Amino acid sequence: MSREADAVFMRRCIQLARRGAGRTAPNPLVGALVVRDGAVVGEGWHELYGGPHAEVRALEKLGGQAPGATMYVSLEPCCWHGKTPPCTDTVLASGVSRVVVGMVDPHPNVQGQGLAILEAAGVRVEVGVEEEACRDLNAGFIKAHERGLPRVWLKAAATLDGRIADHAGASKWFTSAEARQEGHRMRDRCDAILVGSGTLLADDPALTTRGVEGGRDALRCVLDTNLRCPEDARILRTGQRPPLFFCAEDAPQRQLRAVVVRVPRSGDGLDLEQVLRELTRRNIHEVLVEGGATVTRALLDGGFIDRVLLFLAPKVLAGGAGFVGGGPLDLADSRPWRIRSTRRIGPDVLLDMEV
Repeated sequence: MSREADAVFMRRCIQLARRGAGRTAPNPLVGALVVRDGAVVGEGWHELYGGPHAEVRALEKLGGQAPGATMYVSLEPCCWHGKTPPCTDTVLASGVSRVVVGMVDPHPNVQGQGLAILEAAGVRVEVGVEEEACRDLNAGFIKAHERGLPRVWLKAAATLDGRIADHAGASKWFTSAEARQEGHRMRDRCDAILVGSGTLLADDPALTTRGVEGGRDALRCVLDTNLRCPEDARILRTGQRPPLFFCAEDAPQRQLRAVVVRVPRSGDGLDLEQVLRELTRRNIHEVLVEGGATVTRALLDGGFIDRVLLFLAPKVLAGGAGFVGGGPLDLADSRPWRIRSTRRIGPDVLLDMEV
């Protein structure tokens, strides 16, 4: 098989893997194919944490047997017994003669050991096909294992001059219904949503996922330093599971219909690194930050934001609040963002950027 053909099949693995977004943590997103004589004869992806892995799914249609075939998998097959048996056992039992892998698994229980087991059994192994795309697919999983932090996405909607509200504080709605629906799809694909107490008190959001077929609620998180959340807040009365509130260690003791975690203070707010590490300990790998401006600035200043998803409405307010709070920055201190893609959504434009 040519390198070009290997790349085509690996890109299909990545497409399949994305279908599990928001549902596999703390496991990674993985897609797999079984190919014989240049044709796909089986495919699968890791659909749900605790469920069968991609390799097992890809072999199911074949009764688990694929002698002489090639398996493509976006991540090194696991070789240890967690929620499911080792995938290396399944691969070897199938009789495949060649395994093409996108990237090595950074999990400490794997890290090349799965590949070594396959090679020792006589399977031809090739690693690194479409590796950059495979790493991007699991950037949150990688960051969690290498740094103990989740990948942080900032989602914001602004006018062309960067405003999120007018001079009187009105903010609903300057982006389109199509843009708002895309925002709900983002919620469905992330493990957690994070907002600050300012957004909580001003907007009383539910932070649930709505209008997405088969959608589910991400873990809803609030940075509420002094635990000021009203007892009748919508976030406490809605959702498929209780929200998670972060407050200061010396915040008042209150009984809320939520899980409350106390972390150290940092300046006027909370120690955000401790917040993020706690989320990782709770198996959160992808966090979607939805506001407000103060939280956004603190995360940017701390270097915690990895991706920015900015919806731009074709309007100008010439006043009002911006989506980044705090004092002004000098040009020399302004951090460059790299535009990965632009996409039109209804009348609006979505900029996908890396920090």
